[in-house]
Amino acid sequence: MADLEGLSRLIEPEVKSLGYDLVRVCMTGGTSDPTLQVMAERPDTRQLDLTDCEKISRRLSEMLDLCDPIEGTYRLEVSSPGIDRPLTRLKDYSDWAGHEARISLKDPRDGRKQFAGTIVGVQREHVHLTDKAGHEHTIHHSDIASAKLLLTDKLINATAPLSTEGADSIQTVEE
Repeated sequence: MADLEGLSRLIEPEVKSLGYDLVRVCMTGGTSDPTLQVMAERPDTRQLDLTDCEKISRRLSEMLDLCDPIEGTYRLEVSSPGIDRPLTRLKDYSDWAGHEARISLKDPRDGRKQFAGTIVGVQREHVHLTDKAGHEHTIHHSDIASAKLLLTDKLINATAPLSTEGADSIQTVEE
């Protein structure tokens, strides 16, 4: 299994040097189809377009070929976090305050591992979430196994594409 923290330390400076923020690095596909998934975003829009993905992919491919940090073969996948994005950094919870999220804990707390509700914000290392019953939950960031935004009309409106030009056709780029 690849060292994801080490990969993140290698990848983040490359992504930053291109003007993007790294959102997540993970390995998917198991042993049958290992894929290094890199999610990034533009700091100003929180989105990526195809050109951005290509730019990041080329830079990372060159760097990963040189230092070869992953044993065996794998695919590199560079993508935008998408509308129901994962929440991986404390900053994500601040940025998406007011939106609904589902948080899974590493270990059960009060007999449960999942919490869903509206993100209130962040205070130091704690994420504050209010559930549908109006109860506020305070969760230490290090206790979170995974979290993602939930698809709502409010989220759709907040993440409207910057441009829909070309969305109704596929363009082929020849190199």
